[in-house]
Amino acid sequence: MKRSNIIPVIIHLMPLRRTAATGSVIPAVSPVIPAQAGILHWKNRYKIPIRQPSVRWGAAYAGMTLLIMALQFEQAQALELRGHVKPQITVVNIPGKSLLQDFSDDPAIDTSLDLRLNLSGSSGEWSWRSDYQLLAAQGDQLKLRQQNPDLGFNTVTLADDEQRVFDFSHRISDQDDRVVTHRLDRFYLGYSSNKTVFKIGRQAVSWGNGLIYNPVDFFNPFDPAAIDTEYKTGDDMLYAQYLLDSGDDVQAVWVGRRDEDDDVDADVSSLAFKYHRFSQASEFDFLMAEHYDASIVALGGSIDIADAIWRSDIMLTDNGDERFTSAVLNWTYSWIAWDKNTSVTLEYFHNGFGIDDGDYAPVALADNPELLTRIERGELYTLGENYLAAAATIELAPLWVLTTSIFRNLDDDSTLLQVFSQHDLQQDLQLLLALNLPTGSDGSEFGGIDPGIGSRTLAVGASLFAQLAWYY
Repeated sequence: MKRSNIIPVIIHLMPLRRTAATGSVIPAVSPVIPAQAGILHWKNRYKIPIRQPSVRWGAAYAGMTLLIMALQFEQAQALELRGHVKPQITVVNIPGKSLLQDFSDDPAIDTSLDLRLNLSGSSGEWSWRSDYQLLAAQGDQLKLRQQNPDLGFNTVTLADDEQRVFDFSHRISDQDDRVVTHRLDRFYLGYSSNKTVFKIGRQAVSWGNGLIYNPVDFFNPFDPAAIDTEYKTGDDMLYAQYLLDSGDDVQAVWVGRRDEDDDVDADVSSLAFKYHRFSQASEFDFLMAEHYDASIVALGGSIDIADAIWRSDIMLTDNGDERFTSAVLNWTYSWIAWDKNTSVTLEYFHNGFGIDDGDYAPVALADNPELLTRIERGELYTLGENYLAAAATIELAPLWVLTTSIFRNLDDDSTLLQVFSQHDLQQDLQLLLALNLPTGSDGSEFGGIDPGIGSRTLAVGASLFAQLAWYY
């Protein structure tokens, strides 16, 4: 089979993913969730024309800067400057039977750096924020993607703004095994009063009651197995919130995006409204949205029962031809065990776009375009329809937390085990370590899906992740 004839298929190459957490897309922030790893794209189907960034950069930056300076001079306020430097490394074992052996060294080793500079200020009811990022990545999986673009190995990618309203990203260096870019991940102006919040510019919003899987959070959600979840990737949006006298609130979001003609178009943008109701022991959410070409309605909430917290969401998506129902239900309980703070979370997730028979062969994936579209957009990271996850966290010491998580695909009986350590070495220095162990039969999601080429699979083995974060 010629490479150019391989139909779209999810590449099960892992510890790499889009890091909504850091506003970047850098290697090894999450473990082995194959659906996140990459798709062999239909040529030109989603291709966005390259834009000239200078005009948008200049106009947007000049306008916002002038307004910021005016606010600052009107009423002098101290600026807040903070940020981090995060070097990290990932080592991934590739089994001998895996087709990925033909494209990557074993083990695959990748390193990356995330430098973030957050500058913010306020003047009365007005505030502003500008977060700059310098991102760099190098290694085997980056080389895999760079040298095999036709295969669609979407394994290591730095964030870009191809579809966003403003192009605040610039690629400094682009080589086969090394990429450096810098960008603005936050850049907004905000107004806040006793009852009203309004923000315009690049920012992030998170909705939904899922703790591990979160179907209602469709604006740059985290990978369920993400390790670094400090920052979501920002989008260019308008955000408004109004607080009612009852304590309830109403929120509205418009996220602008550009189509293939480089125009800001409603067909690829999002408009959403959410009503959030508070009561003494529970909360309730109602959401309506137009997201790309689909209409979304969601209900959710949380309630405290017997010292445990139950949360749930159910979401209906209608694209005009089909309807898809997704849902999540979780239970969380915390207690003191052996004089240690301990908590346990159990969560069930139903992916309405998923495949329920465990068949992820190329033909089966091609028959599920709605699933592949959402994986490519970074809204989903799962192939199956039903999942059960559990996480147990224990505070070994006041500055050291250990979490063990299990992700189970109920449709193909494959599993991902993750052991994650977060240790504050000192006040501004944090060490993250993670071990990821995928298991499953050949052809399963975590065991290695079938690429449709002979008897080999797209499996990856155990992986190690380490990140040292210095904050300032």
